[in-house]
Amino acid sequence: MSRDLETLYSNRFDEAARAWKNEVWKIVCRRVFARFVDPQSTLVDLGAGYCEFVNHVEARRRIAVDLNPETARSAAPGVEVKATSADDLGFLQPGEADVVFTSNFLEHLASKQAVSRVFDEVRRVLKPGGRFILMGPNIRYLADKYWDYYDHHVPLSHASVCEALALHGFEIEHLEAKFLPYTVKGARLRSRWLVEAYLALRPLSSALLGKQFLVTARRR
Repeated sequence: MSRDLETLYSNRFDEAARAWKNEVWKIVCRRVFARFVDPQSTLVDLGAGYCEFVNHVEARRRIAVDLNPETARSAAPGVEVKATSADDLGFLQPGEADVVFTSNFLEHLASKQAVSRVFDEVRRVLKPGGRFILMGPNIRYLADKYWDYYDHHVPLSHASVCEALALHGFEIEHLEAKFLPYTVKGARLRSRWLVEAYLALRPLSSALLGKQFLVTARRR
């Protein structure tokens, strides 16, 4: 399983694409996610991948969860890496985490039942009032491209994610049906100032180009 993931993502993103993704996430963490994560928090990144988020977000304790062996090799100093399934966070006590983050991960799970198991485990490890931050491709705006990736299994929209969160004991705090463009893969214009401009022009730029949802929710 872990070897399959390593092969899949190494074929999908070459070194230049991964370097550009890292630059984009550095900017997005500073401009957007810093307001959702307390620097003194314990943060868990589910499906951390190449650690583009967890390496750049400021938190007292940062934990990357992924079965891909590349995650451990990509993690910055100080980031803990746990090679475990997202529905089995047994290394954490109930209520030990302040923030759980996940991006472009839920659609890769095998079924909606698997998504539910992850949500239940996130609720267990979050403290009361803890924050769950979710990003992902919004099938409402990507019906033509959503299935282009072989490992996409679960179609999700911002509305279905919010409904699932409510069923699992979360209260929606912030919702953007359109947040970022679908992917940086294949982007011809790789310029930091364009990313900065996109974020500065939100919500107009998101309304025009956004294809991914952003949801934050609190554990009730």
